[in-house]
Amino acid sequence: MNTQLETWGRTGIMPYHTENYTPFHVDYEYLRWVQPLLDQPPKKGRNTPGHEFFGTVQMEFDLTKGFPLMTTKSMPMKTIATELVWMLSGNTNVKWLNEKKVKLWDEWADGNGNLGPIYGKQWRNWDVFQFVPRHAENTEWVPDEYKKYSIDQIKNLIEEIKRAPHSKGMLVSAWNPADLALDKVKLRSCHPFFQCSVSADENYLSMKMYQRSGDFFLGVPFNIAQYALLLSMLAQVTGYKPGRLIVTESSAHIYENHVEQMKLQLKRTPKVLPTLHLNTNITDIFEFKPEDVEIRNYDPHPKIKGDITV
Repeated sequence: MNTQLETWGRTGIMPYHTENYTPFHVDYEYLRWVQPLLDQPPKKGRNTPGHEFFGTVQMEFDLTKGFPLMTTKSMPMKTIATELVWMLSGNTNVKWLNEKKVKLWDEWADGNGNLGPIYGKQWRNWDVFQFVPRHAENTEWVPDEYKKYSIDQIKNLIEEIKRAPHSKGMLVSAWNPADLALDKVKLRSCHPFFQCSVSADENYLSMKMYQRSGDFFLGVPFNIAQYALLLSMLAQVTGYKPGRLIVTESSAHIYENHVEQMKLQLKRTPKVLPTLHLNTNITDIFEFKPEDVEIRNYDPHPKIKGDITV
């Protein structure tokens, strides 16, 4: 037994279909956690109880071995790409998504389609208020003021990858405590930050994404594919090849209304991973469009439906 399997044995988490286990394959990495999750006692939730691991689940995907798009159920890659392009644009209104027939965020939008300062806002326009003192030359009272400006985290990330590839600070945050405290955000970020790293040989760009809350049936497979796509886009515009994607789940949970769907997925055998092809003419990440993203050789099992738990 190899070291990795010995580790699983010690933790009680054995891989799904052990005899055929393929390292870094998205279905195997993901499905090996399902039965241990289902074995956890249900935990009360805001609306729907769920089976939860806290601080336990971590998955790793090697993008050189295929794109981590689930094969044990069909995944909507066009929707995944459309939402990512929307977030990268800084948009926080669902109207653009609705025009593309994407309804992912409709449950949380207000009457005008606004979601508050969610991912796109924090990624591209993080507000900063700088204290600027005013000094009066006469006896009149002149108040101090705050100068407002914004930080484009994605632009800064790309510049740092190019300028200082061995930096340990290439991190983007969507978790803004001020906006959360003021109750501006319609839905708190489920994946609040990610960090990039360039390999020692300077050939590969890798990423680690932290997810505070992972709906294991619906959200997590979607998020894995979306961050793999983001990593691939970042790698292309900075001159690297996409390397590893590591996903850490703080609260991984299977809602009660998804249990039967997960049991069905466990019965399916993973297939060969597809490949991702991006429009190679694009050198600016903000110029990507959904149609610039193509998945080839994708032959998944049928879609498994499940309701969003709000």
